Amino acid sequence: MSIKNIFALVIVVLLTIVIMQNTDPAWFTILFVKKSISKVTVLTFVAVIAFILGVLVGRPKDKKYNIGEHYDELHAGEDKNTLSDEDRDYISRD
Repeated sequence: MSIKNIFALVIVVLLTIVIMQNTDPAWFTILFVKKSISKVTVLTFVAVIAFILGVLVGRPKDKKYNIGEHYDELHAGEDKNTLSDEDRDYISRD
């Protein structure tokens, strides 16, 4: 098991313990409506929303940065042969 998996497992276990300790109903005001909702329901809902937001924010971007494209836009009127062949090879590497 990797450290990431162990950390996720510990978080899930702790979250389960906290949720199961809070089973009594509580009064919540949601958009001007006062309702008695179980704390388990509210904590589970918040945990699921936090997980979804974490996945959306933490995913890698698919777009790669193309330096040649931006170089052409910034230096449209200048001489484009200012880089050496070695520099061009280094920049064009994946």
